Amino acid sequence: MLFDTDVFIWAQRGNAKAATLIEREPIRFLSVQTYLELLQDARNKTEQRTTKQFLADLHFTILPLTETIGHRAMVYIEEYGLASGLRAGDALIAATATENNLTLMSGNGKHFKPIHDLRLKIFTP
Repeated sequence: MLFDTDVFIWAQRGNAKAATLIEREPIRFLSVQTYLELLQDARNKTEQRTTKQFLADLHFTILPLTETIGHRAMVYIEEYGLASGLRAGDALIAATATENNLTLMSGNGKHFKPIHDLRLKIFTP
């Protein structure tokens, strides 16, 4: 399962449903885009360390950007950007899931639902 940034944010805010969802997945992935968003969202070094420790403790694998992920993200923006509001970061996350044959867990259905080849599970806090 590839987790979107919003699921991590819910878990860090103490949402038990998000935390349980993450803990129940035996194999956990995140895109490098999500990793960057989480680090960027931190207000200080302590919060960055906490985020990094959280990911390490739960054995998350960070999936890198590849040429094929970049290409697929461009296609997604061209196809879905105007109609659904899909932004570059979300396109990269969706492309990472698709290129790695993973289901994406996200609370952001509005942007992701139109992507036909993306396996999506909607998280509702």
